[in-house]
Amino acid sequence: MVIEAPVIGHSTYQYRVFPDWGKLDPVTHPVNDCHEMVIDASGRLFLLTNEVRNNILIYDRSGRLLDSWGTTYPGAHGLTLSNENGEEFLFITDIERHQVIKMTLQGKVVMVLDYPREISHYTSPEQFLPTQTAIGPTGDLYVTDGYGLQYVIQYTSRGEYIRHWGGRGDANEQFDCVHGIALDTRKPDQPTLLITSRNHNTLKRFTLDGSYLSTISLPGSFVCRPVIHGPLVYAAVFRSITNRNFGSGYITILDENDRVVSTPGGTEPVYRAGLLQPQSQQNPVFIHPHDVCIDADENVYVCQWNANKVYPMQLKRV
Repeated sequence: MVIEAPVIGHSTYQYRVFPDWGKLDPVTHPVNDCHEMVIDASGRLFLLTNEVRNNILIYDRSGRLLDSWGTTYPGAHGLTLSNENGEEFLFITDIERHQVIKMTLQGKVVMVLDYPREISHYTSPEQFLPTQTAIGPTGDLYVTDGYGLQYVIQYTSRGEYIRHWGGRGDANEQFDCVHGIALDTRKPDQPTLLITSRNHNTLKRFTLDGSYLSTISLPGSFVCRPVIHGPLVYAAVFRSITNRNFGSGYITILDENDRVVSTPGGTEPVYRAGLLQPQSQQNPVFIHPHDVCIDADENVYVCQWNANKVYPMQLKRV
């Protein structure tokens, strides 16, 4: 008897779950925390794990392993893909090395950023625990210090300091776990930065020079980085209700009006008087989702933190 894979999600954004999509032999290609994934121009999926026997695993869309590399990133956390005049690069943030590393798709290092000495608040590398990067329209690099002093730091493409903003706090322009960041170009004439404040259960929108614009409230959702694909924003929610609710994650999807339209693994999004009501896990499909990656057919790939060393799964759009 064949048991059909479960379907999760809401409205027209529903997905069939394939939990073993990325499963490999842990003896030859182990993982620890599977932190983030990106997909390159040729459709290859790059997974970042903090397992130093193979920090990067490269899959095709069928889940077949194509390559692996990387042994020197014990705190590998954030993974961003950039395209510079047709040449693609990866940016890794490493919370144990206290660095941001730019490299080719083959793992050759081309630039390293250490802790931001230009900012007086930083007096030692240990204060800098970068979690994510984003690349601006002109090549500027934005770094979120999500496990450190909670600043967003802007650099030129050559790694020269420009400015910083944020810091820990509850004001509109401040953060509590500035975990992720993405460049939002869905309005091409008005690009903005969409930035996570995870412990506030929000995404916050800023101009490219750090001026606060607005907040998207996601009550109950301890959201990781925003991932923009087409008109939608996707994000992993690593825990729900409280930051100590172990194993309570799900995925959230927002439309072009910043409204949640589907929550695969979570409760159905409900708005009352224009306000999203608190959400929580409904289906125990995930433990701690940490990132999502979306392919050309709008299938979603999910990697997880602190989830018994599980490999990435696929959510196939139905």
